[in-house]
Amino acid sequence: MSAHHDHSESHGTMRDYVIGFVLSVILTAIPFWLVMARPLDASTTAIAIMVLAVVQMIVHMIYFLHMSPKTEDGWSITSLVFTLIVVFIMMAGSLWVMHHLNTNMMPMPQDMRNIP
Repeated sequence: MSAHHDHSESHGTMRDYVIGFVLSVILTAIPFWLVMARPLDASTTAIAIMVLAVVQMIVHMIYFLHMSPKTEDGWSITSLVFTLIVVFIMMAGSLWVMHHLNTNMMPMPQDMRNIP
């Protein structure tokens, strides 16, 4: 029994890989410059780095993982969206639990001095 694979889907061209590589280098150099030169305040820099990280993930998915709505009839995008939803639920739940535990902790000995 021979395995038959459908090779009609593109695996990317050298042009795609070069574009992806150049974009990745640029999207890595910008956060590095933001941290080293400090042109913005710390919170704005952190937000900018997170946004650039998301953009870089999208670049990697398109140019290196070749993910698109046409790939595998959209199942790769569907599984990605499901994974992102699960990760978001886990992170939000973990942060909620940690915040809840922090606000409901017993007072520390130094805080008990103020209790009558």
